[in-house]
Amino acid sequence: MKYILILIVWLPLLVTAQDKIEGMVMEANKENKHIGLSGANVYWMNSQIGTITQENGTFSIPYTKEHNKLIISYVGFKSDTLTINEPKMVHHWLQPTNQLDEVVVERERDAVQKAYFAPQNVVTVNSAELLKAACCNLSESFETNPAIDVNFNDALTGTKQIQMLGLTSPYLLITQENIPMVRGASQVFGLTFTPGTWVESIQITKGAGSVVNGYESISGQINTELQKPLTDTPIFINGYANVNGRLELNTHLNTKLSDRWSTGLYLHGNRRDVEVDNNNDGFLDNPLSNQINIMNRWQYQDPEKGWVSFFNFRFLNDEKQIGQEGFDPEGDRFTTNAWGSEIDTKRVDGSFKLGYVFPNLPFQSMGFQASYSNHNQDSYYGFNVYDIDHQSIYSNLLFNSIIGNTKNKFTAGLTFAYDGYDEVVNNQNFERVDRSAGAFFEFNHTNLEKVSFTAGLRVDTHNRLGNFVTPRFHIRYTPWEKGSLRGSFGIGRRAPNIFAENQRLFASSRNLILNGNGGNIYGFDAEKAVNYGLSFLQGFSLFDRPGNFSVDFYRTDFDNQIVVDWENPREVIFSNLDGKSYANSLQVELNHELLPRLEVRTAYKFYDVKTDYQTGLLQKPLQARHRFFANVGYNTQPSDNGSQWRFDYTLHALGEQRLPDTSANPVNLQLGDFADGYSLMNAQVTKVFSKRFEVYLGGENLTDFRQDNPVLGSQDPFGTNFDTTIVYAPIFGRMVYAGFRFKS
Repeated sequence: MKYILILIVWLPLLVTAQDKIEGMVMEANKENKHIGLSGANVYWMNSQIGTITQENGTFSIPYTKEHNKLIISYVGFKSDTLTINEPKMVHHWLQPTNQLDEVVVERERDAVQKAYFAPQNVVTVNSAELLKAACCNLSESFETNPAIDVNFNDALTGTKQIQMLGLTSPYLLITQENIPMVRGASQVFGLTFTPGTWVESIQITKGAGSVVNGYESISGQINTELQKPLTDTPIFINGYANVNGRLELNTHLNTKLSDRWSTGLYLHGNRRDVEVDNNNDGFLDNPLSNQINIMNRWQYQDPEKGWVSFFNFRFLNDEKQIGQEGFDPEGDRFTTNAWGSEIDTKRVDGSFKLGYVFPNLPFQSMGFQASYSNHNQDSYYGFNVYDIDHQSIYSNLLFNSIIGNTKNKFTAGLTFAYDGYDEVVNNQNFERVDRSAGAFFEFNHTNLEKVSFTAGLRVDTHNRLGNFVTPRFHIRYTPWEKGSLRGSFGIGRRAPNIFAENQRLFASSRNLILNGNGGNIYGFDAEKAVNYGLSFLQGFSLFDRPGNFSVDFYRTDFDNQIVVDWENPREVIFSNLDGKSYANSLQVELNHELLPRLEVRTAYKFYDVKTDYQTGLLQKPLQARHRFFANVGYNTQPSDNGSQWRFDYTLHALGEQRLPDTSANPVNLQLGDFADGYSLMNAQVTKVFSKRFEVYLGGENLTDFRQDNPVLGSQDPFGTNFDTTIVYAPIFGRMVYAGFRFKS
């Protein structure tokens, strides 16, 4: 540990200078105060060199004589092009506008941006990318991006689960504006609680995340930035419907109350009350559902004193009914008349962010983050009962500044977190309280021409995990022009919620067996893993059109893991890891603009994910070792009034997947050792009539591929062979949808 501390102290003194442009992007105001704009795009015209402003509006971008037109753009503001002929500091104010026809963009930014100069391997998905699919909620926002895998969770709820680097979402840190959000009780359904229209951008970080955001990140971090009341359109309406009976409506209402205050009311509702059973197994392909989601968002800016603040309050009510056709909860609940399930969730949460940027020192700032959530889920699956109440409090205090000059920045702070759980599993009650407090320091050195790195260290005390140190390190080296070689290393820990994370297992006749070792988390020890990896990104220009090529390799080694063993179809065994558990992930990606406004993305991924189960070291079930991805997008040239056509096509090809052992089942309910590979095709056509109105028509699983026999023992759901958990492919076949978007 002492060597890490020495490294952090002395590395700032070992740096060299280089040519670059540094500065701050701000909102224009009469006094020209420093009101920084976070997430603004800064890039050289006709190049792959670009960056995004930090939370306080500051940025740094390399300077070369090859380019002299610097473009600065931000949603809701007029884009500007600056002529830069030498390295210098740039303080620039953008003019806000509510009239989209006044915005002049010299070159549209890519809908998916890869960071060339950041030490972390970060992919930013902008709102333009989210429009390429229906994107009803956050779990459906990754279909057109190869960084995240989207899998099907079970044969009943229709919930899509995400994976990264071969590991499921519990090993990801999922944050909302850098505040932990999808965790604990919300782990399975939490991504469906954020409507897609609320999302402004998504940042995907591969490998161990930043120590600033905690110790739980193992395989990476997904951070969602929500729409800002100040820059979102005053009125936005999105309507959606599909052939499976789902109806959805999203409404944004934003207003600027004064020079300092803006507020937005975000309303979301979706409903499905049509029973659909396309595979004729007697079970609904998708749940009957009803969700009401309301968020009120406030944004405050003090132009004189440099204060910036956000406050969110949200109420959610989500109801799902799954099971056999004709199941009536009033008369059939807890009877053998019909098998059914209800999952009712009520959630209230709020978050607060306060930031102060020193007016005369734009590189120095202080911030405070806090959140509270009360998550209550009452549910049953046949005769299995699962209820959970989860109260969470989180706070984070940060200070950002420099050491010597702006090439050497640091962030230091304190974190406190509280989680109270009250779970009922059938007739057994599980209660626990998790408390933690920690301090962190992260140093970032930026040398855009050669080596940049981020070294972080945090020390935490936890009532169940004990006292521990979490180091994280990311480094980037530029071997040549448009080349970026990265390495990362980090440790992550977590106290898993074994029932909340594996709720699908309740929808089966399996017996749950807890083989604990006396630990204080359901009788188990905490999970701990080391993640490390290398990545290479190369930008290029072919036929005068930009493209990029990347290769990523990451490995995760678990020191301890709570293993979920369902190789026996009669039971599920939870136990501490006894042996090995690791995940190797390799991704090769090639993206290129083949023709004007025609972009092609391709990726190949290989996963080697194995764990020691009761029967030995086995490949992870329901995990395709080989995956191929392709996306083709074409936009016509927009007319003067904004009229345009947009076409998008996505292909997912999955190799064979190992299936859990079903040899103990009757012959007609045995699935074999592996499921064959298959392909899924999605497409969408969007007609933009003007800058205010557009309609879209799309389809998912266009080839109508379906898994045979997804519900084992469907003829006898109360028998010993009933199982809905072995799902490796779609069960609802082709799905066609349509919708519209209006903004003013």
